[in-house]
Amino acid sequence: NCHPVDNRVEAGVAGDIGIIHACLNGDIDNFHALKAAFEQRGGRISADVTTDTKIIPLQVDHYLRQGFEVAEAFRRAVNDFAGSHAIAMHTSLAPGKLFLAQRGSGQAIFVGITPDLYMATSEVYGLIEETSTCIRLDGESVVEGASGKTQGQIVVLDQLSPGGLSGITAMRYDGTPVALGDSKLTHTELTSRDIDRQHFPHYFLKEVSESPASVEKTLRNRWKVAEGGTGGFVTALDAKAVPPAVNRALAEGAIRRIFFIGQGTAGVAALACANILQHYLNSPAIQVQALKASEFSGFTLDAAAGRDSMADALVVAISQSGTTTDTNRSVDMVRERGARTLAIVNRRDSDLTYKVDGVLYTSSGRDIEMSVASTKAFYAQITAGALLGLHIARLKGRRDEAFVSDEIRRLLDLPGQMRRVLALSERLEASARRLAVTKTFWAVVGSGPNKASADEIRIKLSELCYKTISSDYVEDKKHIDLSSEPLIIVCAAGARPTVIGDIVKDTAIFKAHKATPVVICNEGEERFAPYAADLFQVPVVAEHLAPILNTLAGHLWGYYAALSIHEGSRFLFRFHEELQQAVGGAARRGVDLFELILEKGFREKIAEFYADFRRKRSQRQ
Repeated sequence: NCHPVDNRVEAGVAGDIGIIHACLNGDIDNFHALKAAFEQRGGRISADVTTDTKIIPLQVDHYLRQGFEVAEAFRRAVNDFAGSHAIAMHTSLAPGKLFLAQRGSGQAIFVGITPDLYMATSEVYGLIEETSTCIRLDGESVVEGASGKTQGQIVVLDQLSPGGLSGITAMRYDGTPVALGDSKLTHTELTSRDIDRQHFPHYFLKEVSESPASVEKTLRNRWKVAEGGTGGFVTALDAKAVPPAVNRALAEGAIRRIFFIGQGTAGVAALACANILQHYLNSPAIQVQALKASEFSGFTLDAAAGRDSMADALVVAISQSGTTTDTNRSVDMVRERGARTLAIVNRRDSDLTYKVDGVLYTSSGRDIEMSVASTKAFYAQITAGALLGLHIARLKGRRDEAFVSDEIRRLLDLPGQMRRVLALSERLEASARRLAVTKTFWAVVGSGPNKASADEIRIKLSELCYKTISSDYVEDKKHIDLSSEPLIIVCAAGARPTVIGDIVKDTAIFKAHKATPVVICNEGEERFAPYAADLFQVPVVAEHLAPILNTLAGHLWGYYAALSIHEGSRFLFRFHEELQQAVGGAARRGVDLFELILEKGFREKIAEFYADFRRKRSQRQ
């Protein structure tokens, strides 16, 4: 969503006064209305361009034609945009200048400051190799401006300025100047060591490999030995994680509904956390539900409801970054309706941490994820959710000290069990490289708590391999068309004895329909062997914690599958380039295509490619 878009169009006058490039992180919610207005002025955008980013340079262009200078045209344009956004723009009309604008809570812009340069980034990570000093645009605060309330901040960077804070021009969206004193400077504690990829070829693999340590850090100082010499364990969540007022509301029965919300991978973690809490409470008296934050705010919260409509609810928001727009907006909405709020979040001092009553940090609160495809945060979020669930269950009297103690031991065992899954990497790689390119269609299935595993693996396979992949309950999959003969990853580890037999039968049905099942199951479970193309046995864990191990195996398989697909595409791409060079070289020699085909060297090249292609194909089979 940050690819630069310019102001050139198919029809109309935009683009002839100078080139304007803009990038967007966020949404222009009124894009269609602004596009319609542009078309009414005689413009036409190519049908191939569907991104809402396109309207940004066009709107700036619109105000430039009315005679406004560049900075004012940019300011007027960003005021036209509804929704939370972070925008960067530069133009040939103002060389050496970068125009930045941010409004809302879902995105961020940092400006790194060094003696000889400015650096604008969306994350602190992007600037720490150059500087630890920066400012952050304040686009969330609603303040008094020259003409009343205003929200949003604009910054103009100029390479010809004297540098430092004094060289930065800052204003509110209404044009009110913003004074940038030393109090606005932020000094991050992050260093280049925190983002070092080390010996790993990709951040994704590094972060998957770090996931057991992330779980260990999440557990650290969150439990203690019970008093009285019983040798048992109890949770130790302090008042910053769960404030006394929230504890009282839970203990006194004032909270009758608990919602876990998140978006993307965090939304899947919310499902896993809700399943765990339902297991711990084992009571119909409290409604426990997981929802995507966008679904929660869009369909669960009644816009006409009163201020106390959520007074009996606890909302637990889950986010890796703490800046997810839909999640943060949902928290704002439920607080207005009287709900108590907690957050499970990775990043300290992120926007979400200032919106909620209590914060339970995953890992150390600074466990950086550089890969866009989040992994280790997912496992840590579930672990944090389990700790919170045990705390609530004990507070409600639903589980005794012995249960809590046994459960904490299970959580403490998880990092070692995860390392045993990581030890399967070579087998997972061999499977992915052999199978990934043999099937066009893929699916992931899981039942009970493992539906969360299927959902999360589907997300990662889609992100890594650029495929449309389904996620289904195991039982449902045999009723869905299997004629595509898909590759199916079956998440069966941890399934209870009364269910595992049915999953084995369903896997046999998959194979009978010429699908390719890849099964993740418990150590010692051999019933899948006749039907699975590959079988990965992971340590036995409780059913409600099994999504962690199933997903870890699936994440690794997906990583190696992406590498396999990439290598196959590179093979074809390189040959395509060689063909283009050969045809182009022949044309320059005055040789047409038919004459080129008759040349011995060209025919040998084709034969060599065909032999390599057949060899690779036979290796896959």
